[in-house]
Amino acid sequence: MGSFFSTPYRLYKTFNPPYAPPLPSSKPVRFGVLGAAAIAPIAFISPAKNHAEAVVLAVAARDKGRAEVFAKKYGIPKAYGGKDGYQDMLNDPEIDAVYNPLPNGLHFEWTMKALAAGKHVLLEKPSADTADETRQMYEYAEKKGLVLLEAFHYRFHPAIQRVKAILDSGELGAIKGLEARLAIPRGAMKDDDIRFDLSLGGGALMDMGCYTMNCIRYLSGANPTSVIHASAEQHVPSSNDASLRTAAVNVDRSTTATFAIPAPSGSSDITATIFCDLSMPPTFGVIPKIPQVSAKVVCEGGEVELYNFPLPTLYHSLTVRKRGAGGRVEKRVEKVYTFGSGSGSEGATPKGEVWWTTYRYQLEAFIDKLKGRTPQTWLDKEDAVSNIEWIEKVYKETGLGSRPKSTYVPGALS
Repeated sequence: MGSFFSTPYRLYKTFNPPYAPPLPSSKPVRFGVLGAAAIAPIAFISPAKNHAEAVVLAVAARDKGRAEVFAKKYGIPKAYGGKDGYQDMLNDPEIDAVYNPLPNGLHFEWTMKALAAGKHVLLEKPSADTADETRQMYEYAEKKGLVLLEAFHYRFHPAIQRVKAILDSGELGAIKGLEARLAIPRGAMKDDDIRFDLSLGGGALMDMGCYTMNCIRYLSGANPTSVIHASAEQHVPSSNDASLRTAAVNVDRSTTATFAIPAPSGSSDITATIFCDLSMPPTFGVIPKIPQVSAKVVCEGGEVELYNFPLPTLYHSLTVRKRGAGGRVEKRVEKVYTFGSGSGSEGATPKGEVWWTTYRYQLEAFIDKLKGRTPQTWLDKEDAVSNIEWIEKVYKETGLGSRPKSTYVPGALS
């Protein structure tokens, strides 16, 4: 299919994925969704309808009416609501697994409660407000024999894995520096957005920044050894609403951080920089800035850059610049929508379609794990704990401090 037709086809199928009927040979995993969150349809409900071994059986919300409207809109059989709605859904014996897209500050409490109820959990990133909470969740999942996955969906897509494969191949030589940037223009988020509420684990570093942190760690293949420098711009609500201003205290609108990362060869450290901004000020006060959504790695013999690493199915550009003889730079641009030769497939036989979103690839891995199959790739406890550990270290360096620890105290854990 020519490129002229392939892009509209891919985008159409991305937003209108075909329904996959259940497999007679495999019992589907029955999911419940905690919260009628705006991210749930694209990140989970749509991918689940396209998976023959997944069924979205229930949704729970604090407001019963909202849960019922959400359930009707997305064809979900059961709706739980009210002050006990979340727990009532967790108590449903027909639910096998839970998707948790609640605000960051509620991740720990409701993931622990889901695990206590015997449910596997697909947990939206960041895993929790603190590394200690993340460690507790994973240790409890291990104790219960349950699957817990932090949903860094971009890691399951062929595009970012292709970048990693290029780096690991040695084609461009040793890594010298990395940069990951995620930023959107002012106006995309309102002042009352949960991302600007400290009590809910808000902040740019917790939202877009957790992707950039994860990205530099993944592509470099190592954790930082130190935070060289970190700075943040605090969010200041445009209105004088006292509640909004109180909620935004110590909430970063943007954060920049530079790290030292050990070089595999034992030579001088690699320098890695992250930048995230939930509300970039307009140029000259009126011209909206263009979103920044890139990951770039500079090596001894060239560089590789992936534009739009978080959502590559919509559009991405993987650009490789390699220095040849006489310093001449050879450039090539790749598009990687499915796994294939050289794409960086990490595990079992690759699956996928050009229109599969990062979320669909992620769900494939999650279901494979639950079914006892080998996922194409996976993110483990150490990855999740390390990511939030370094986020906390950046917050300490900026002076804003870690996000508040959950007030929930688990009872005796069986």
